[in-house]
Amino acid sequence: MALPLKGVRTIIFLEQLYQELEVWYPYYRLKEAGAEVFLVGPEAGKNYPSKLGYPAQSEKAARDIDPTMVDVAVIPGGFAPDFMRRHESVLTLANKLVDQGKIMAAICHGPWLLCSTRALKGRKATCFHAIKDDVINAGANYVDAEVVVDGPIITSRKPDDLPAFMRAIFQAVRPGVVES
Repeated sequence: MALPLKGVRTIIFLEQLYQELEVWYPYYRLKEAGAEVFLVGPEAGKNYPSKLGYPAQSEKAARDIDPTMVDVAVIPGGFAPDFMRRHESVLTLANKLVDQGKIMAAICHGPWLLCSTRALKGRKATCFHAIKDDVINAGANYVDAEVVVDGPIITSRKPDDLPAFMRAIFQAVRPGVVES
């Protein structure tokens, strides 16, 4: 079986009140494709409950991640991004990833974390409609679409957009690879 993302190093940011599908769907799709995937929170080894209370344990702390060793960062929604951006270590890592041109894929409320970086300034982006003003105020040109790709920044609106979101991530990592 071909593993189109073999050797791709991916992190999924994690914090309390994350949206379940927006963590676990990318997590398993990326692993299925051969990517190395780590759940990264403000603290390593901590359980972060989802909006429905489903726990996810961070494997690594944001402060311990070497951004040069990351190819893709996924930022799920729910209310987690608002908690993520309260931690200096998470903001530092996110800014370093942005500065290095890494693929930053944020869905639903995920762009809230990007609003606290320089990632959205002058770029097209989408998000859950409730944070549209935040995305615009961060300098983005808001587009209402299931997925928006502007350079290394990939954004989507809601869980229903996950298939398009994942296709965009696969294409960004391995142009020309058709993801099944």
